[in-house]
Amino acid sequence: MSPRINLLGAIAATVLVVMAMSIFTVDQRQYALVFQLGEVKRVIVEPGLNFKIPMVQNVRYFEKRIITLDNAEPERFITSEKKNVLVDSYIKWRIIDPNLYYISVSGDETRAKTRLNQTVNAGLREEFGKRTVHDVVSGERDKIMEQMREKADADARKIGIQIVDVRLKRVELPTEVSDAVYRRMEAERKRVANELRSEGAAEAEKIRADADRQREILIAEAYRDAQKIKGEGDAKAAAIYASAFNASPEFYSFYRSLEAYRGSFKNKNDVLVVEPSSDFFKYMKNSGRGNDKGK
Repeated sequence: MSPRINLLGAIAATVLVVMAMSIFTVDQRQYALVFQLGEVKRVIVEPGLNFKIPMVQNVRYFEKRIITLDNAEPERFITSEKKNVLVDSYIKWRIIDPNLYYISVSGDETRAKTRLNQTVNAGLREEFGKRTVHDVVSGERDKIMEQMREKADADARKIGIQIVDVRLKRVELPTEVSDAVYRRMEAERKRVANELRSEGAAEAEKIRADADRQREILIAEAYRDAQKIKGEGDAKAAAIYASAFNASPEFYSFYRSLEAYRGSFKNKNDVLVVEPSSDFFKYMKNSGRGNDKGK
């Protein structure tokens, strides 16, 4: 192989290395800053293929997507009632001016998060100090989040950052306060439950008394109607008996005597001591006269 070919090959390799060192790509999810001797020369915000001066310029990439700042531990704030509350929040933010972001925090995401966290915490402390526990838990929660987003965004734009959202995930009382509140709530619920039970028992007794009264009324009315019907039946029976017996008084007397005999001699061992001339044996003594006359 001739020296000329080796030289061309070396030149070609050098050109390829230089081109490789000169070309870089920017992803659509990133910003790129081109530095020359520590100074920002270009800010690339659009994705695509780009060039730089090798050995002289270098490139740093920054996140274009939304970043979440979520605190590991809840923060303690004091309300207008001088009550402590634990607040768990998070911040959604993104870089909108990479050059200003680099100048302000040297492109350090940790420093940016620290400043954002301080800004939001200071704002929350101020807002919570104006409101009661009820307001921060439910009453004005949305209003607090919106105001905090606006305040934090105004400060964050000074370092090239936009605050997309500030959210309160959880607002609760500290454990020592929560226990006392829960015990008070439990006592209140028990008191209400006892009142409801007492009212229910009183209502039940009232219903039972009313039912017993109605039962007694129904029984009395039924007994009255039964006695009335029975009396009417007895009266009709007596009238029928009287009409039948008036048609033949002698037969009525004879029938009554037979009933008396049947009642007196119901059992074989029954013994009756009376005078022979008693009216009780009237029809027994005269039982054969009609037959004798017939003979």
